[in-house]
Amino acid sequence: MRTVLVTGTGGAGRTTVAAATALAAAREGRRTLLLTADRGPVPDALLATALPAESLGPAEPISAAPGLWAARIDAAARFRDHAQDLQERGASLLDLLGAAPFDAEELTELPGAEAVATLAALRSAHAAGGWDLIVVDAPTVARTVRLLALPEQLRRYLRRLLPTERQAARALRPMLAQLVGVPMPAQRLYEHAEHWDGELAAVQGIVESAATTVRLVVEPGAHAAESLRAARAGLALQGCRVDAVIANRLLPTGSADPFLAALSGRQQTALKEIHEAAEEYAHGTAARCELPHLGRDIQGPDDVAELAGRCVTAAGDHAARALVPEARAAREGQAPDPWSVEDRLAEDGVLLWLLPLPGARRDGLDLVRRGDELIVSVGPFRRVLPLPSALRRCAVSGAGLRDGVLRVRFTPDPGLWPKGL
Repeated sequence: MRTVLVTGTGGAGRTTVAAATALAAAREGRRTLLLTADRGPVPDALLATALPAESLGPAEPISAAPGLWAARIDAAARFRDHAQDLQERGASLLDLLGAAPFDAEELTELPGAEAVATLAALRSAHAAGGWDLIVVDAPTVARTVRLLALPEQLRRYLRRLLPTERQAARALRPMLAQLVGVPMPAQRLYEHAEHWDGELAAVQGIVESAATTVRLVVEPGAHAAESLRAARAGLALQGCRVDAVIANRLLPTGSADPFLAALSGRQQTALKEIHEAAEEYAHGTAARCELPHLGRDIQGPDDVAELAGRCVTAAGDHAARALVPEARAAREGQAPDPWSVEDRLAEDGVLLWLLPLPGARRDGLDLVRRGDELIVSVGPFRRVLPLPSALRRCAVSGAGLRDGVLRVRFTPDPGLWPKGL
């Protein structure tokens, strides 16, 4: 099962490209599911189908075209369901604190609920199975990076707040309750944490799978290339593979109208910068595609199919097939770890931890060593990376960014390094 998250800059046409990708794959004979959290009229107009809220359930989407099914993610409903479930499982703790639970009618979604709902819908779709391809109409790239980072972050918080190694103390709770005269948090609290850790682990497995990729949609403009570099750096920090960079809404060249000719000229200049940026940070591994402006609002599957059919690759080929993600059945499971350790002890007395961060800038990088973890910040994005076992016995002695790779130098600590090595 392939999963493709379609993201990009704001207003670049992510939903349109997601629909075109899904429809092109369906017409290639692949059983495809399109998930969108867009509550506006655009998904309905593109598919000429009224998408109900997710009350149908992600395993029961509606048919939008032959081979294509679609579902709208209802973040509000997901939030209410999860909040009520949390309240029920943590009822004893709420009683201990004297807190009154919320009624279902009082619950309104909080910021970030859409990201959680999207991940939950993706997890449900994978669990249901039966799809060759799942296309996610993802939010803007900055929000998508945070969405992809969420499972790992939440699992880390759970482990810190309810560490597994301390659960052995659960047997003492009845005695403690008698000593202090108040009920102690119930076994169900830890069971709930274990349940959520399992669910988050499953979602993290989907995010980190070799069969999951991201494609970036951008409308050529003055700052498009720089936005693309920043987006790629954030995605690289999460270890995500970009399978395509798609320039959308390209105007025709050679117009006799001076106004249109000037607009098209600026677009072509920006397009060249986009292609150079994509080549720089993707090293040819991401497809480069161009989609034309049809001169009208796209309405219905016929317009979406026409748009996909007029896709142009960097090599100049015209084919809707260019939008169809490659099948990766032979590469199921976890993607290779992008972070590798290079042994330079004999030559330089150091170990190098190589962190590919294409698109990153030196002035936007920050590193902090905290115990057995390295906290890496790239612009507004941050990730806590556990150190490989060998590096935990070393001290950080420097770092440098070259050719899109951050090289962190580690010098063995004589007090911790095994003797004779």
